[in-house]
Amino acid sequence: MVRGFVRLIKAVVFLIILLALLLGGAAAWLWQGFNAAGPLADEKIVVVPKGIGTAGIAKVLADAGVIDNALVFNLGARFAARGAALHAGEFKFPSHVSPRDAMQVLIDGHVLMHRVTIAEGLTVSEIFAVLQAAPDLEGALPPSPPEGTLLPETYFFVLGDTRAQVVDRMRSQMDATLASLWPGRDPEVALASPQDAVVLASVVEKETAKEDERPRIAAVFYNRMKKGMALQSDPTVIFALTQGKSKLDRALTGDDLKTDSPYNTYVVTGLPQGPIANPGLASLKAVLHPLKTKELYFVADGTGGHAFAETLEEHNKNVAKWRKLQKSQAGQDQGAAGEN
Repeated sequence: MVRGFVRLIKAVVFLIILLALLLGGAAAWLWQGFNAAGPLADEKIVVVPKGIGTAGIAKVLADAGVIDNALVFNLGARFAARGAALHAGEFKFPSHVSPRDAMQVLIDGHVLMHRVTIAEGLTVSEIFAVLQAAPDLEGALPPSPPEGTLLPETYFFVLGDTRAQVVDRMRSQMDATLASLWPGRDPEVALASPQDAVVLASVVEKETAKEDERPRIAAVFYNRMKKGMALQSDPTVIFALTQGKSKLDRALTGDDLKTDSPYNTYVVTGLPQGPIANPGLASLKAVLHPLKTKELYFVADGTGGHAFAETLEEHNKNVAKWRKLQKSQAGQDQGAAGEN
């Protein structure tokens, strides 16, 4: 009986040792696989959905070819994560990333960022067209906000962000920018409110694409207002005709300049009724810190910039030069067309 009991003890010890070896071997296999280089030949972007748990994440990564074995990731992450959450989102995994490092990518939560760039001087309608065409944004566009309430710049977002969220950010950025710039304006600036600054900045924005010209053009408009002269800005006429909904694919006519509209600065004195576009930071700064000049006129000079003048006589000479250049360029274009 004693011998039988001894044999039983030996058998139990043997089984315990065997089980320990098996568990140790499994643990070693798991540990080795969890830390070994993965199968990815090149870096890859993978979207990890929300609410799928560690097992679900393991399956997503295995199906995407980031890891070899979903079980190894699932078990390894449960032990190695030490309670840290694995984030959902869009992630970039480097080539040959190990399951452990893939887990760390998800713990760090550095989701892939996308961006949409809104150019200065676009109308709300044009900005909405850019947002609608952005493939990585979701959801419908919100109702159109008033013209001049969106700040143009590059906006970063993550997969899952909506178009309405980006529009809200653009409005908040414009509000914050005005709140920051308005108190530090030149004390001689004759504007009644930050809204007036947006209105004038939108006109300056549409008059020139050259940042260094904007404070000078702003000065011309201020000088004209001081003398009670109409601003006579062509972009305001274009907005009066299109309301910012479309391009005017033709030159302005004499009749256009007589358009009865509170936006047409050929027929109203002072600022137009409201913004004609969404001005950028440089134009906002320009109207709050204009140059000190006596200039009252400017006209295109053929180089992408403008020729400025203090007197009508000097301005008429600049206009004559510009028209001569236009005529010369038109003749060259016709000649080139004839050669074809």
